[in-house]
Amino acid sequence: MDSDQHCSYRSPLETRNASRQMRAIWSPRNKFSAWRRIWLALAESQEELGLPISQEQLSQLRETLQEIDFEAAARYEKKLRHDVMAHVHAWGDLAPEARGIIHLGATSQDIVCNGDLMQVREGLQLLELKIARVIHRLGLFAVQWRDLPTLGFTHYQPAQPTTVGKRATTWAQDLLIGLEDVRSRRLGLRWRGMRGATGTQASFLALFEGDGEKVRMMEQLVGDKLGFADVQAWPVSGQTYPRLYDAQVVSSLAITAAAIHKMCNDLRLLSNRREIEEPFEQDQIGSSAMAYKRNPMRCERATGLSRFVMSLVQNPLDTAATQWFERTLDDSSNRRLSLPESMLALDGALDIMINVTSGLVVYPKVIQQHLAAELPFMATENILMEAAKLGVDRQEGHEAIRQHSHEAATRIKSGLDNDLVERLKSDPLFKDVPIDELMDPASHVGLAAEQVDQFTLDVVEPIRLRYKGQLDDQEELNV
Repeated sequence: MDSDQHCSYRSPLETRNASRQMRAIWSPRNKFSAWRRIWLALAESQEELGLPISQEQLSQLRETLQEIDFEAAARYEKKLRHDVMAHVHAWGDLAPEARGIIHLGATSQDIVCNGDLMQVREGLQLLELKIARVIHRLGLFAVQWRDLPTLGFTHYQPAQPTTVGKRATTWAQDLLIGLEDVRSRRLGLRWRGMRGATGTQASFLALFEGDGEKVRMMEQLVGDKLGFADVQAWPVSGQTYPRLYDAQVVSSLAITAAAIHKMCNDLRLLSNRREIEEPFEQDQIGSSAMAYKRNPMRCERATGLSRFVMSLVQNPLDTAATQWFERTLDDSSNRRLSLPESMLALDGALDIMINVTSGLVVYPKVIQQHLAAELPFMATENILMEAAKLGVDRQEGHEAIRQHSHEAATRIKSGLDNDLVERLKSDPLFKDVPIDELMDPASHVGLAAEQVDQFTLDVVEPIRLRYKGQLDDQEELNV
């Protein structure tokens, strides 16, 4: 007989993709524990500022802080149709002496908004670290293959050669943009503060009998107790913190997702060319029908997850734009999806890329063969420059190379070998040009290897120093 878990939908982000840490951050346990921490911090701060709250009441709250009766809360929510009040009642059952001072003067968003921001901060911190891990591994890969020439592409047509390591630095640089954006969102996070129903703090002012200074002190005390001592509150708010911050967060995640997507596309194309492959385990099956295949399924999964994150950018913008005056409730059901799922999906994609970049397989001989097949075309620019130095009219030389190149290309498209070098050698215009010397692949990659060294020094090493001791961990992939 099927167990209950097989008779009900579960998000693949939970069952297949996201890590244990990210699932824990967005778990009901963590969410409602944050709510209780906020309620306790509020009660403690109110007591410290003279409100009639007893030590016995605070003791009951502290003793039952982690004792969450989820079933009782569900029963209350079914009756009350209000999740915050359901948890107030459920905690009140466990701390009966404190029932009357839980949520004193607060509105739901004093609890929900600040709790959400605590989860967002934790999620951003985990994602930031994982982006750094991918950059760290790409840095190692780039150094290892810093000077292996490979065919470059523009318009997905053969272009001037680069090196395998240099190409990897472009992937890492895209991820650096994502890292800096995610980090800036985390460091720029503001907590909502304790503001009441429409952000005016009127209910708290009434509790303190018109003493506005005590209201300000209460807010500061609550923030300190919740770990927001180094975080400013939003200068003003309606009932919620500005939902545009959610849009900024998801946009930052989407930037990282786009970087992953681009890198995975490149690796999938390189896999088709048999130049670079993602790790492929001994018992892994590439295709149910074609046993010989080694499909780049990890990069394909990361691409799909990244595309999902990128698609969410418009969503929080719409939510922010349609908040009427101080707040409308249509944000609630939407944010329960958009915030956690964007982080869960990106978390899964990053774990895949940590795995992939830890075991990329390079095939130098195939890379060399592909480059050799196109190098005669690549070398023509240098051949033309050398001919010009020897007195050949540049325009005449350019036209000769154009004609020879097109004839050689037609020959290749007919299934024959590339005879461009022989054509150029037999042309009197280029008789004094050392063509064989110009066919060395290393002479066509410019400063690619040196750029890898500089990128490692200027970008990768500072990241390693910032996250020292945290970059070698790796999640085991679920599937």
